[in-house]
Amino acid sequence: MAKDYLPHTNWSRRIDRAADRVGRITSYIWLLLLGGIVVNVLLRYALNQGRIEMEELQWHLYSLGFLLGLGYAYQADAHIRVDVLHERFRHRTKAWIELYGILLLLLPFITLILIYSVPFVASSFEAGEVSNSPGGLPLRWLIKAALPLGFFLLLLTVAARLLRVWHFLFLHPQGTASGR
Repeated sequence: MAKDYLPHTNWSRRIDRAADRVGRITSYIWLLLLGGIVVNVLLRYALNQGRIEMEELQWHLYSLGFLLGLGYAYQADAHIRVDVLHERFRHRTKAWIELYGILLLLLPFITLILIYSVPFVASSFEAGEVSNSPGGLPLRWLIKAALPLGFFLLLLTVAARLLRVWHFLFLHPQGTASGR
């Protein structure tokens, strides 16, 4: 794990454990998605029956897996970065880059998503929105609610990382003395 140099705090440990649990539970969504794809293919090609609700269920499961997995991916450091450059930096340089990335890019982005996704879900709920497709799934607001939920989980893991980075840069004596 690339973030081992960052010391944990009590809160970061708790949040990371929760994110890990959510990530492990979310991983089963991918098995459900695979099962749904197999059933849909069998229905379509073996029984010559296309099912709109099966296709929509696949979209919903994919969305849930992706959105609920965001926080876990960030916590597990499984997100994309330019590792060719990152691995050559000293730990303090990495921590400063992480701090500025969180404060200037990630937190504003998450904030915007949360601000605009909650009314998006609320209007869908109030309208009783359902699928436009005949035979499609009801309760469209429920899948839309995965958007703020996923980004709220991501916000929690970002807060945990921010605590760790802050502790490393400003409160941890080894963080200021050691270069690696």
